[in-house]
Amino acid sequence: MSATFPADIPRQYIPSGERYEDALRRYRKFLSQVSSRGEGVRKLAEFLETRTSWLWAPASTQFHLNIPGGLVIHSVSVTETLLKLRDTLAPQYSDETCIIVGLFHDIGKVGEPGKPLYIPDPEASPEEIRYIHNPEVTTMAHAVRSLYYITQFIPLTFEEVQAVVYHDGQYVEGNKIVALKETPLLLLLHFADLWSAAVVESN
Repeated sequence: MSATFPADIPRQYIPSGERYEDALRRYRKFLSQVSSRGEGVRKLAEFLETRTSWLWAPASTQFHLNIPGGLVIHSVSVTETLLKLRDTLAPQYSDETCIIVGLFHDIGKVGEPGKPLYIPDPEASPEEIRYIHNPEVTTMAHAVRSLYYITQFIPLTFEEVQAVVYHDGQYVEGNKIVALKETPLLLLLHFADLWSAAVVESN
């Protein structure tokens, strides 16, 4: 199933290429693997794909995968890395838990329906791809927005909530509240996120 994009997106900001298409295939495969909370996951995915910038948003404005479709590429990479870590270190966590927190930990970066968080920089040249933050989006930590969206559709455990909200670890000042009190799931997600951004996506 190919992605569709709004007609008003500038051509250079529409994702393309094998890397993106491959990530999209892997993303849809992950969606199909969720069973007990599958209906909620599918409804969340439909919401994200039809009402937000999920399928074409970058993962950041300047730090990692600041390219069209970067958010989906990053989310798939984090999920795959998380599952590998789980297999070795914490087999008590189900595929379903790992897929939900891995795929959706960063969905707050889509902004709001009809208001992408990352928008094309109006000062960029017509051929250049450069993003800025959308001042019309309500300001909050993106992880909090991620949790808001997820819980509209999917019930979460307390461990899953902690993992989503604090996945950036101690790089974020507000996350000090969970220092030395992280659950194994949070530690796994944080490292999977960090490894994906710093190692996998830099290759």
